[in-house]
Amino acid sequence: MAKAFTDEDDALLEELGVEVEAKRQGSRTPREERIIAGFEEIQRFVAEHGRAPLHGEDRDIFERLYAVRLDRLRELDDARGLLASLDHQALLNAEAWQGAPIRDDMEDDELLAELGVDAEAGNGITALRHVRPAAEKREAEEVASREKCEDFARFKPLFERLQKDLTTGVRETRPFELKAEIQQGSWFIVGGQKAHVAEMGEVFTNAQGRTDARLRVIFDNGTESNMLMRSLQRALNKDDAGRRITEPVAGPLFSGEKGQDDQATGTIYVLRSKSDHPTVAAHRDLVHKIGVTTMSVEQRIAGARLQPTFLMADVEVVATYELFNINQTKLEGLIHRVFDPARLDIEIKDRFGNPVVPREWFLTPLFAVDEAVERIKDGTITSYIYDPAMARLRKR
Repeated sequence: MAKAFTDEDDALLEELGVEVEAKRQGSRTPREERIIAGFEEIQRFVAEHGRAPLHGEDRDIFERLYAVRLDRLRELDDARGLLASLDHQALLNAEAWQGAPIRDDMEDDELLAELGVDAEAGNGITALRHVRPAAEKREAEEVASREKCEDFARFKPLFERLQKDLTTGVRETRPFELKAEIQQGSWFIVGGQKAHVAEMGEVFTNAQGRTDARLRVIFDNGTESNMLMRSLQRALNKDDAGRRITEPVAGPLFSGEKGQDDQATGTIYVLRSKSDHPTVAAHRDLVHKIGVTTMSVEQRIAGARLQPTFLMADVEVVATYELFNINQTKLEGLIHRVFDPARLDIEIKDRFGNPVVPREWFLTPLFAVDEAVERIKDGTITSYIYDPAMARLRKR
């Protein structure tokens, strides 16, 4: 006697990414279900690429498979009848789609075998040896589902600066490893495009008991996606070319590398606050603390949530610049004078309820700080001041 599925079984299958649906009695045959499933894969390809799949050895193996499959579906009368009501893209009308001609130098079964696909005997409809779980398909569709970024003009300078940083070596690309690397302000390369995590919602626990969060991800082609953190994580893990982009790390100031007799004198650090103060929350990507320390940055920010200078909140390090043979106190004063026009006027309460006005926080984009460091390197920083209207340095 067959054992009935329990709620626990359904939950386990869902966690494994397998859709649990009530089986419809007598509605469609297994062959019809395979035809529809195969056609839906072609439809997703067309929705993503804006064209029908094409034949050719230079094409992705799945595109070649979809092209063969679509040819077969167009030839079979029963398949066309079954799919007519689902064909909202008019894919079954070959004349409506201009594609490459079918190669006649390779038999279909030979091509399918090369692609790792079994041809089902007697009907010409293909069945993949490996079928992705339904949850995985949904996540892949979510990553691919993008819309135009209406305020891309705000992000375009950030992408331009990012490319410059990559070209000059200020930033590097590294293999993606941990979910913790996905944070607001992080940069990645996924699907061949640079991606910026512009916003990150509240962390929540999903149905499988795992932490997740909704992201607003901006891509360098002017599109954006409202995806889940775990969807981006899986996309990066499955993309052989997927990478994370490191935060800017400029070399020792005033020199390319540390000399034998150089004495380390400290580090310029740039921090971003995790405070829920309305002013900070509204401009989180622009509000930065710029300081200089002779200890390690990790030691400097320890216990940040208890210190008024850190806005009584945790912080994240977004950039560091190592110093050699420089008076750190004078340099910090110089940097603060340069960015004084953008100094953040904010008052908070310390842990005893006393009002405090921190003086090391500035409303400026990170690339402007990088520009200031470059001016420090070439010795021209004293000739510049930060212009909030231009969001960059200008000569005095």
